[in-house]
Amino acid sequence: MAIPNEKASPNDSDAGIEIRSLAEGEKGSISRVEHASSRDDKDAEFGGPESRRLLEKKLLFKVDLRMSILIVIYILNYIDRNNAAAARLRGFEDDLNLTGQQFPTLLSILYVGYIIMQIPSNMFLNWLGRPSLYLPFCMVVWGVISVLTGITKNFIGALLTRFFLGFVEAAFFPGALFLLSKWYTRQELGLRTAMLYVGNITSNAFGTLMASGILSGMQGKLGHAAWRWLFYIEGSLTIAVALLAVFILPDFPATSKWLSPEERSLAMKRMEEDAGVGDEDQAEGRANGLVLALSDWRVWFTALALTAQTVALSFNAFFPTLTATLGYNRTVTLLLCAPPWIFAAIVVFTLSRHSDKSQERFYHILGSYLVGIVGFIIAVSTMNTAARYIALFLMAQSYAGLIVFLAWISNTFARPPSKRAVALAFINAFSQLGNIGGSYVWPSGWGPTYRNSYGICIATSGFGILLCFIFKLHLQSLNRKAEAEEREKGVERPGFRYIV
Repeated sequence: MAIPNEKASPNDSDAGIEIRSLAEGEKGSISRVEHASSRDDKDAEFGGPESRRLLEKKLLFKVDLRMSILIVIYILNYIDRNNAAAARLRGFEDDLNLTGQQFPTLLSILYVGYIIMQIPSNMFLNWLGRPSLYLPFCMVVWGVISVLTGITKNFIGALLTRFFLGFVEAAFFPGALFLLSKWYTRQELGLRTAMLYVGNITSNAFGTLMASGILSGMQGKLGHAAWRWLFYIEGSLTIAVALLAVFILPDFPATSKWLSPEERSLAMKRMEEDAGVGDEDQAEGRANGLVLALSDWRVWFTALALTAQTVALSFNAFFPTLTATLGYNRTVTLLLCAPPWIFAAIVVFTLSRHSDKSQERFYHILGSYLVGIVGFIIAVSTMNTAARYIALFLMAQSYAGLIVFLAWISNTFARPPSKRAVALAFINAFSQLGNIGGSYVWPSGWGPTYRNSYGICIATSGFGILLCFIFKLHLQSLNRKAEAEEREKGVERPGFRYIV
């Protein structure tokens, strides 16, 4: 006999819902417990979360200590690159019989070699894995070339030394950015990039102070003009520091011998957690890093944005010339060059640190660029000595925005390392087209007001702001897309997000 079906109680459906809710709640609790357990498991090999925190603090201190020599190297890198501007005030053009556009050509030819070598250099560095040897070797070579600039007799000789100087100097900056990105997480990279770039900025201060002493005290010594001594002394100093750098600079985390096994393991684990995959797990990318980078439109887009701002900052190479428009003698002019760059270094450190802490890039860039534009406008509007000198301070601080932008680029192209190496080198190399063009933005015929020059800087800086804003909107859309996908899949722990 068939047993009749029992009717479901009206409360049964509510009970079912309640049971499901309890099950889901239990599942969520289990998930949270598993998440905490997973986090503890990750730290277990380092003795737990507290032990890991102390070990990480010790690791960062050791890495920061070694990386600090990059600041000294960058100071010398820029001094050797820009000493022609200081030499110009002490007979460089007259002794080499330079005419017309020959001096701007000497400035711009450096960036031709600089552009050619950056991508091959970073690809080679990624393959070699020994920045402690490669970067100091390149440094010795550019120091020798800088010394040789002091013995040139004509335009052709100076042109050749400047070209090969750029050819070899190309290894340093993209290589240094790549080295930093192998050791520091996205939350740490902005400040470290800023500290590196402080070397660039302080080189303008210390370089002009050093040049002031050499150019005023070495004229005629041993029968040589003071500007020749400038190249001899600064080039020799570069060689000496390069020899020290061999023993100080770190290699990549996996190959550094000065770390304990536990510290080495933590250094690699940090980078794996930061991007969801470790550098050493991506060896297959080394063969196609060039293709990955050059096929990504964002690499080209950020390269264009950086180029626009590089043109706006082209006043850097002519800073002694612009300071000379204040009407003081050579020595005072060179001394007056230092304070704006010291101020800029303070702004760079402060802005970059705040950008890192707040994990925000665009508005920090915007603020710095806008203050720089105010400086350009003041310089266009008046020939008043005090106002124009204040304008130089405002212009110089706009480097802070550029540095935050460089950190933004490093954050955006995080992995794989082969792509990051090429992307950083390509973007920096492409942006040097701005330095080539910028070398012709300040012809002496436009002085002493240089209104046309400042107008070009205002336009290119504004264009850079527009491109950065578009880039921000794009990254925000990618973040929203990632969040939507995670919600769909029920992922509780957020994955990689772009910093905007």
